Amino acid sequence: MTAMFDQELREQLAQARQDLAAARAAGDADGVQAYEGRVASLLRLAAQHGIDLPHSPDEEEHNE
Repeated sequence: MTAMFDQELREQLAQARQDLAAARAAGDADGVQAYEGRVASLLRLAAQHGIDLPHSPDEEEHNE
Protein backbone atom coordinates (compact mmCIF):
# COMPACT_ATOMS: atom_id res chain seq x y z
CA MET A 1 0.00 0.00 0.00
CA THR A 2 1.24 3.45 -0.69
CA ALA A 3 2.57 5.70 2.00
CA MET A 4 0.05 8.34 0.93
CA PHE A 5 -2.90 5.99 1.58
CA ASP A 6 -1.44 5.03 4.97
CA GLN A 7 -1.00 8.68 5.95
CA GLU A 8 -4.51 9.62 4.78
CA LEU A 9 -6.02 6.83 6.88
CA ARG A 10 -4.06 7.96 9.91
CA GLU A 11 -5.19 11.57 9.44
CA GLN A 12 -8.82 10.57 8.99
CA LEU A 13 -8.68 8.37 12.10
CA ALA A 14 -7.16 11.18 14.15
CA GLN A 15 -9.88 13.57 12.95
CA ALA A 16 -12.65 11.05 13.68
CA ARG A 17 -11.27 10.56 17.20
CA GLN A 18 -11.22 14.33 17.76
CA ASP A 19 -14.77 14.64 16.48
CA LEU A 20 -15.83 11.75 18.74
CA ALA A 21 -14.29 13.43 21.77
CA ALA A 22 -16.05 16.70 20.91
CA ALA A 23 -19.39 14.93 20.50
CA ARG A 24 -18.93 13.23 23.87
CA ALA A 25 -18.03 16.53 25.52
CA ALA A 26 -21.12 18.18 24.01
CA GLY A 27 -23.39 15.34 25.10
CA ASP A 28 -24.31 14.68 21.46
CA ALA A 29 -25.43 11.03 21.57
CA ASP A 30 -26.10 10.88 17.82
CA GLY A 31 -22.70 12.35 17.05
CA VAL A 32 -21.02 9.89 19.41
CA GLN A 33 -22.71 6.98 17.67
CA ALA A 34 -21.78 8.31 14.23
CA TYR A 35 -18.13 8.94 15.10
CA GLU A 36 -17.75 5.60 16.88
CA GLY A 37 -18.90 4.01 13.63
CA ARG A 38 -16.50 6.14 11.62
CA VAL A 39 -13.55 5.12 13.81
CA ALA A 40 -14.50 1.42 13.56
CA SER A 41 -14.91 1.71 9.79
CA LEU A 42 -11.50 3.31 9.33
CA LEU A 43 -9.89 0.63 11.49
CA ARG A 44 -11.52 -2.11 9.39
CA LEU A 45 -10.35 -0.44 6.19
CA ALA A 46 -6.82 -0.21 7.53
CA ALA A 47 -6.84 -3.88 8.57
CA GLN A 48 -8.10 -4.92 5.13
CA HIS A 49 -5.07 -3.21 3.62
CA GLY A 50 -2.55 -4.52 6.13
CA ILE A 51 -2.08 -1.21 7.92
CA ASP A 52 -1.63 -1.61 11.66
CA LEU A 53 -3.11 1.36 13.51
CA PRO A 54 -2.93 1.57 17.30
CA HIS A 55 -6.38 1.34 18.83
CA SER A 56 -8.33 0.01 21.75
CA PRO A 57 -10.46 -3.13 21.40
CA ASP A 58 -13.68 -1.17 22.03
CA GLU A 59 -12.98 1.00 18.97
CA GLU A 60 -13.47 -2.07 16.77
CA GLU A 61 -16.88 -2.95 18.19
CA HIS A 62 -18.96 -0.10 16.82
CA ASN A 63 -20.77 -0.21 13.52
CA GLU A 64 -21.81 2.64 11.23
